[in-house]
Amino acid sequence: MDATSDIRPRRRGPKLPELALTDEERTTLERWARRRTSSQALAERCRIVLACAEGRSNTEVAQHLGVARSTVIKWRSRFVARRLEGLVDEPRPGAPRKLTDEHIERVIVTTLETTPTDATHWSTRSLARALGLNQTAVSRIWRAFGLKPHLTEAFKLSTDPQFIDKVRDIVGLYLNPPQAALVLCVDEKTQVQALDRTAPVLPLLPGTPQRATHDYTRHGTTNLYAALDVASGKVITDLTGRHRAIEFRRFLARIDQAVPAELGVHVICDNSSTHKTPAIQRWLTAHPRFQLHFTPTYSSWLNLVERWFAELTTKWLRRGTHRSVAELEQSIRTWIDTWNDDPKPFVWTKTADQILDSIATYCQRINASGH
Repeated sequence: MDATSDIRPRRRGPKLPELALTDEERTTLERWARRRTSSQALAERCRIVLACAEGRSNTEVAQHLGVARSTVIKWRSRFVARRLEGLVDEPRPGAPRKLTDEHIERVIVTTLETTPTDATHWSTRSLARALGLNQTAVSRIWRAFGLKPHLTEAFKLSTDPQFIDKVRDIVGLYLNPPQAALVLCVDEKTQVQALDRTAPVLPLLPGTPQRATHDYTRHGTTNLYAALDVASGKVITDLTGRHRAIEFRRFLARIDQAVPAELGVHVICDNSSTHKTPAIQRWLTAHPRFQLHFTPTYSSWLNLVERWFAELTTKWLRRGTHRSVAELEQSIRTWIDTWNDDPKPFVWTKTADQILDSIATYCQRINASGH
């Protein structure tokens, strides 16, 4: 018997279904495969289809992508049968959804366009009663669409006729400071109170927060002048008993002594009347290296020293107790020394155009509200 008669023909697998992609399908699959927001399962299915479209066998695709051969067969067949829609998970078995699109629309429209008869805004419970829904369902819809009727935010638009020019001037100093000059943000924190609780503060304990009486005893006030160096984050400060132009002029002189003589000084400050008196103008004339830049009215957010005042208040003053003005001032000086030992500058990031565009958009929303 011829030895070649033992050689049987090699079995072939079933013919693979033809898989050809249109340009649009290929572009979509490639985008889904690399998009971060796609689920990993969908991205894997897209890579399987793309590999199959290259003419590879199911086994080759499975080995290349590190998946089971049966997985490749499944998604190749699903795509051939239903194209892109075949890659999306089919609805899972279970009870049908109780909240319809109409329910969701009613919750959103009622929340945004109406108010209850006995309140200024809806709560989840009152809206659920009014619409005949479950309170949990209303809460979930609000979370999904970012609706928070219980919250309000305050705002104040500047009426300064030179608002645009001042914004560009100050933001320009932050983002592109001049050479051989220091940019200082200057302001006063006035009427800082020395407060002492009427009973000792009870310390923090496991399961119990720190506790203090709601009432307090006043022991006088002080005024804090501060100049924040935008580049380094260090501050020059002074504590005074009063808040007048003479104290501001004295503080400018303190800055003059602290800053090297060869540097120019650009001072960003607000429009307080104490900053514009004839005495201040004469002092500035005698010290030409100083240049004042005024923030627009109602725009203290443009002055970075306000951010530093917020740090001082939240981290040190708000929960502090002081039995005298002297104790308060010593406490403030201690915190300032600690800050200057390791200063942290506040970095301004938005350009003037971004700020103005944001304000313009906000004004359009106000005009469109009909109020």
